[in-house]
Amino acid sequence: MLTEIDHVAIAVKDLEAAIAYYEETFGATVDHREVVDSDGVEEALLKVAESYIQLLTPTRDDSPVAKYLEKKGEGLHHIGYRVSDCGAALQAVKDSGGRVIDEEPRPGSRGTTVAFVHPKAAFGTLIELVQE
Repeated sequence: MLTEIDHVAIAVKDLEAAIAYYEETFGATVDHREVVDSDGVEEALLKVAESYIQLLTPTRDDSPVAKYLEKKGEGLHHIGYRVSDCGAALQAVKDSGGRVIDEEPRPGSRGTTVAFVHPKAAFGTLIELVQE
């Protein structure tokens, strides 16, 4: 069901500084940048092979990423796994008794369809299911 890692998301306070760090230290460049109003974040995607490092910063104080930064500070936020059918993958989580954040798949960045699995159902890791 999981086809590959889509991205590793890192919550940051200063998106420009984080982008500069990855550019200067690793030679990484921004492949895609977008504000996702529904999630209250701005993201920068840095391509690594066929996956991404997703740098996230909040655009409003009540966003989940803003709350995460306030509680835990900067760092690993979630892992996105590619799936061929987000609805089927989400249903499989539910059918196995897993706890989900999104009851139905929803639009994500880059024109993707996404759904989040609650970290309490996944050994402490917030998982995003990503259908391209």
